[in-house]
Amino acid sequence: MSPERAARPGGRSARVRAAVRAATLAELAEKGYQGLTVEAVAERSAVHKTTVYRRWGGVEGLIADALELASGEPWPVPDTGDLTGDLRALAREVVRGFTDPETGPIARAFVSAAVQDPAAARALHAFLAARHEQSAPVVRRAVARGELPADTDAAEVVRTAVAPLYYRLFVSGEPVDTATADRAADAAAAAARAGVLRAPAEPGGHTPAG
Repeated sequence: MSPERAARPGGRSARVRAAVRAATLAELAEKGYQGLTVEAVAERSAVHKTTVYRRWGGVEGLIADALELASGEPWPVPDTGDLTGDLRALAREVVRGFTDPETGPIARAFVSAAVQDPAAARALHAFLAARHEQSAPVVRRAVARGELPADTDAAEVVRTAVAPLYYRLFVSGEPVDTATADRAADAAAAAARAGVLRAPAEPGGHTPAG
């Protein structure tokens, strides 16, 4: 059974899903993606491993379902009154998420799983798309204040602010810190103000709303 079918709200199904998800995150925090097993999640959640296999299929399904649940959780959207300040706060939050001793192993495990499994990759894509949309108000407010062109692509501004952090974390292996986050955010803000990150024109010459 797919995670989508396991997502029925209410009752025992929801309690089982919550318990398995909590166990998955705990196992990831302790052992990382390579150490995640269905057996350990089943034991920690007190859900029979046969049930876990039937509903989630394996560790990739556990990862995908945990990401699906996480995409709907609140995300702290800053409001400093300035685009650069807001983007810096967002970038710093990303750095904290990957470097915090408790959340870092989980966040890294999600990315590792996405590299190795298509279902996890789709779940991570949806998770990041949700985060971009949750963060979009910082760009829309900047447009309303007159800081940015009206056709600025909000999601692209957010992506530009955090992409250098992911490159360092998962490609180059270079360190990331507050200064790194601020530099990436400043570059994204400068590009947005210069009109580099405008939404692409649709057929007919129109640009979509940000």
